[in-house]
Amino acid sequence: MIRTGDHVDISGALYSLQTQLGLSTHFGGKTALAMQGKAHYLELSSQKVYLFGTKGENIPTWFRKYDWESQVKYFSTEFLDSKHGLIEFQVKEFTIKVSSPARAILECLYLSPEKQDLVECYQLMESLNNLRPKQVQQLLESCSSVKVKRLFLYLAEKSGHSWFNHLQLDKIDLGKGKRSLVRHGVYVPKYQITVPQALENEGSI
Repeated sequence: MIRTGDHVDISGALYSLQTQLGLSTHFGGKTALAMQGKAHYLELSSQKVYLFGTKGENIPTWFRKYDWESQVKYFSTEFLDSKHGLIEFQVKEFTIKVSSPARAILECLYLSPEKQDLVECYQLMESLNNLRPKQVQQLLESCSSVKVKRLFLYLAEKSGHSWFNHLQLDKIDLGKGKRSLVRHGVYVPKYQITVPQALENEGSI
């Protein structure tokens, strides 16, 4: 319920969804990264806000139809479950669950390349130099998307992060066969993926 004249922002509404309705809906992807200072050129008040939730959950009509200040992009997925990679984040006088940086970059890769530019994903990955290998390992082992896992490892290794060396790749199911993510791209033999030429060129001297 809202008192007449009260202003409800999307963070408060999300708090209601999580605490009153028990939904898994949360800030994810680029929005979660921006909230945690991992994407300095992005703001929560930017044109788009990314929300993720578990497939099969029903978002209330009032939330879907409310005129939020930002364009809300909601994605119902099951490539990750709601048990891994969510953290408590302080917003004003309350806390909400949002994606940790490790989960957030996986959500970005889930949307790529159609809804999320892969070069931007690489730039976001570059800022994630202090991820915890144990949490990353857990997320990758529980992730059901072969595309996401291969891209994550490719970008992490390309970024030269030290935590990458502590991952146990033999415990991560990367599937079989090649994955072509774009047409006329560059093939990366180690991860059996075809990526945009612009992405392969990133970081090259």
